[in-house]
Amino acid sequence: MTTVSIRLGELVDRFGGQLIGSPDIQVAGIAPLSDADERYLTFLSNPKFRSQAELTKAAALILSARDQDHVGPVYTGARIVADNPYAYFAHVAQHFAALHAIPPEQGIHPTAHVSPHASVAASASIGPHATIEAEAVIGEGAVIGAGVFIGRGASIGEGTRLFPNVCVYEYCEIGRRCSLQSGAVIGAEGFGYANESGKWIKIPQTGRVLIADDVEIGANTTIDRGALADTIIEEGVILDNQIQIGHNCHIGAYTAMAGCVGVAGSAKIGRHCTFGGAAMVLGHLTIVDNVHISSGSMVSRSILEAGQYTGFYPLAKNADWEKSAAIVRNLSTMREKIRQMEKTIKSLTEK
Repeated sequence: MTTVSIRLGELVDRFGGQLIGSPDIQVAGIAPLSDADERYLTFLSNPKFRSQAELTKAAALILSARDQDHVGPVYTGARIVADNPYAYFAHVAQHFAALHAIPPEQGIHPTAHVSPHASVAASASIGPHATIEAEAVIGEGAVIGAGVFIGRGASIGEGTRLFPNVCVYEYCEIGRRCSLQSGAVIGAEGFGYANESGKWIKIPQTGRVLIADDVEIGANTTIDRGALADTIIEEGVILDNQIQIGHNCHIGAYTAMAGCVGVAGSAKIGRHCTFGGAAMVLGHLTIVDNVHISSGSMVSRSILEAGQYTGFYPLAKNADWEKSAAIVRNLSTMREKIRQMEKTIKSLTEK
């Protein structure tokens, strides 16, 4: 792969920030603090790594004004001072990635199956062996990968990319500029059953999945269609790999979920929320905007106030954990004994 170098001055002209050092320094990409050499740009977004930043051999360092005050006197290379070094790094990384990227083949792959009576934008080329049937709509500039299935009445927005083996069930809608990684399944039937005398009676899932613009969905993530109403994913949502979103859920704009999160049916989650890996949300709960759930937490009640929430017991040696568990099991008994002691002490004090 051909290496493309960029002047620091060009990066600052494009993305802003204050450059301390020569604008003519050339960098070939971004590397971690510990690995970067004189060919690379690196970044410092966490004050815990200031000592590494002081020792890095990178040609230039992206950092905040506060870190510049601490690191600047020691690190002698060029610096780009930015309000949000991590976001600045992301923009620069996207720029380098675009320079090296191999553009995907436009249009519909020959092995894709697009449902009956498809309406395909004029600019979306169709492979000679692709199966095209009725009612699906494929937007201009969409990229439909190998083995993708798009059901009847489904809609794929302009510039959206479906990686190989994505499945979009009937009548589901995906907005513009979305990205669905391999194995994602949109619109499978939700988990809806009624029990009658010990037997399960299936509840038809007649809703849809509606995904707004600029949503990213990871590999093997599944979003179930609604039972009666629709499952809704608002704009800018980011879902990592292997996430399960149950039927009739509503995920607010710009919410982000890390891998293996599970959200049960009819949960309503606000905007700008974050969920750490393997967090679980029970069904029919409401979570307001700007709530942040720690990894591995179980959300068993609605959250009506913004903030950081954690719901797991800290890791410990098994023997210590068993002792703690025994104490927790006996807390109600201990509470009653303490209350009785308080009554006894109060009685003795009065006497």
